Amino acid sequence: MSADAMLSTWLTPSRRRVRLDTLLLGLPVLLLAGALVWRFAGLMPAVILLLLGAGLLGALIVRRAQRFDQAWLVRRLDASRADLEDSSALLFADPQGLGPLQRLQRARLDQRLGQGMPQDLTPDWSRRAIPILCIIALLGIAALLLWPRGSDKPVMLAPAAEGIAAKPGIPRLVAQNLRIIPPAYTGLPLRDEAKLDARAPLGSRLEWTFRFDPQASAPALLPLGGAGIALRRDGDHWIASRTLDASFLYRVDPASGRGPLPPLHRIDGVADALPQVKLIAPAASLNMVSPGQRSWTPVFAATDDYGVAAAARLRITLAIGEGENIRFTEREIAVSGSGPARDRRFAPRLDFGALGFSAGGDVVVQIIVRDNRAPSPQEVRGPSVILRWPAAKAPESGGLQGMVNTTLPAYFRSQRQIIIDAEALLKRKRSLSADKYLSQSNGIGNDQKILRGRYSQFLGGESEGEPSLPTADADGHGEGDGHDHGPPVAAPNVFGEKEDVLAEFGHPHDESPASSLDPETRAILKQAVDEMWQSEMQLKQGRPDLALPFAYKALRFIKEVQQATRIFLSRVGPELPPIDPARRMTGKREGIADSFAPLVAVEGDDGPAAAAWRGLAQGSVSLGALEGWARTNAARLPDPLALSGAIDAVRRDPGCASCRDKLRAQLWMAMERPQGGVARRRPADAAGARYLGAIGGRR
Repeated sequence: MSADAMLSTWLTPSRRRVRLDTLLLGLPVLLLAGALVWRFAGLMPAVILLLLGAGLLGALIVRRAQRFDQAWLVRRLDASRADLEDSSALLFADPQGLGPLQRLQRARLDQRLGQGMPQDLTPDWSRRAIPILCIIALLGIAALLLWPRGSDKPVMLAPAAEGIAAKPGIPRLVAQNLRIIPPAYTGLPLRDEAKLDARAPLGSRLEWTFRFDPQASAPALLPLGGAGIALRRDGDHWIASRTLDASFLYRVDPASGRGPLPPLHRIDGVADALPQVKLIAPAASLNMVSPGQRSWTPVFAATDDYGVAAAARLRITLAIGEGENIRFTEREIAVSGSGPARDRRFAPRLDFGALGFSAGGDVVVQIIVRDNRAPSPQEVRGPSVILRWPAAKAPESGGLQGMVNTTLPAYFRSQRQIIIDAEALLKRKRSLSADKYLSQSNGIGNDQKILRGRYSQFLGGESEGEPSLPTADADGHGEGDGHDHGPPVAAPNVFGEKEDVLAEFGHPHDESPASSLDPETRAILKQAVDEMWQSEMQLKQGRPDLALPFAYKALRFIKEVQQATRIFLSRVGPELPPIDPARRMTGKREGIADSFAPLVAVEGDDGPAAAAWRGLAQGSVSLGALEGWARTNAARLPDPLALSGAIDAVRRDPGCASCRDKLRAQLWMAMERPQGGVARRRPADAAGARYLGAIGGRR
């Protein structure tokens, strides 16, 4: 028999025994955990837990079985078989590498090995643990099944107050109860309401119990504008249930339309609020590394109405370098919170050495927390906080009344990142749906647009199509504009003289970024912005492959601009053009542009509501058109359910004056408020008319 066949023969019984033993140990625990989650969280979370638990149990079984290999078999044979003379390793060795004595010993071992059975080496069963776990699981599952739920407690009916007079042979509602069972994640207790109007968290289980006199034959629970809810009979009671997924109006009709129409009742669903995250420490969003600091501990606070998950994620973005040579690394680490569930604190300690954070870099951290909503928790990103480690300062220039700066600021460093994002998106194209692929491409295009706008300010906004400013601070200046340009420079500039430096590089009053660049640099930057425009256009159309050539060209032009000559930014304040007293009080309006745009009427969408509001006062109204308008504009209405209830009241009793007034009041609150108009200027009095006539040349 070959060594492999012998190994398989002797290991198979042991592996089979340990697999079955592990299954018998883990299965009771898994079933008990599933029953516990099913009881308190529902069926779907229990199914998810069982699937995850089955996967973990399978991985554990495989891991335990892998421990039974050749080394284990050799140790086991040597320990249990004295006749093998501690030479079991020879049974599985390569015969070609054995010496004469080793071959002789192996032949003797082969004869002796046949005297035993592979089942003799199998490990023992977990004889005590398996029965104990099975008994505990059975008792626990039985207790969970037999223990009375909160919803199983007796229902106490309260007298009904529908306000409908009793009629012979017509059933009417005489007793009622509304039981609200909130979702388990809220931690709220079950409660009974004596009235049929209530507020409850979304996802709650609503259970109605009614009693009619005389006994009803086919009562109905009718939500306004929706399908009816079936009622089932339980002795003298009628029971209905529903999950609260949205606010609604409903009525209880005991006689199936044979009697007077009952009034409406209202159930308001309260949505689970998003967690609120705020930064506790440090107080500022931008912080500097202090001398000798080697770690950093930002503190975040997370609050929620029903509780925040104990674990959160901390997103860490590390930026090392300057200009276009910036290098980004991003990671997420798990952090644990402290304090009560509704107000947790997260204080992760970040070690600079472990992060790779050094001088000349920035580290940006952002906390990502979740609440306890099941089955889909809500996730919120907290504020970002930056820690900056400044690099060594470059020596400042002396002898000039200005500061030396590079051509482009440090935040122009993301063109390379846009290229990286576009290339990464192309690699993931096959794994993304068309809509998601287009959405991510459009997001990169928005980043390109922001970057293009930042570079455009160095061109005076000309790439954005902005008009030139009609002031003395615009780029172009002319003779006679009231601006003193000073005498022309007759001699070559002398290095170190302030007036000559300003005369060569620009006016001392001009602080705009566009005036800081020489014509050659501006031309190169203009080409970079044009390439960014083409890249942005292709990205927003979902074609990052066509955008990459333009993005690379823009990056090349930016490199050329960064290598351009340094510039000098003036420190002096602005100098406004002098006022010409000769023009004052003359009424001359030459060169003054009209800055008033024509007024355009705003078209509203409250036509049906306005018509109904007027019609209610006159006696005729179209409720069908009004209902359609209310459904269409429900998202912006202050209280859509109150408006629907007022419409239903008018439909039930068209002659009810109070119902019509209530509907008019709801419509008045629902219609859009008119925007503030332009007040007409008061006409001039006698003195004002004389003044206007004088400056206009009239007498």
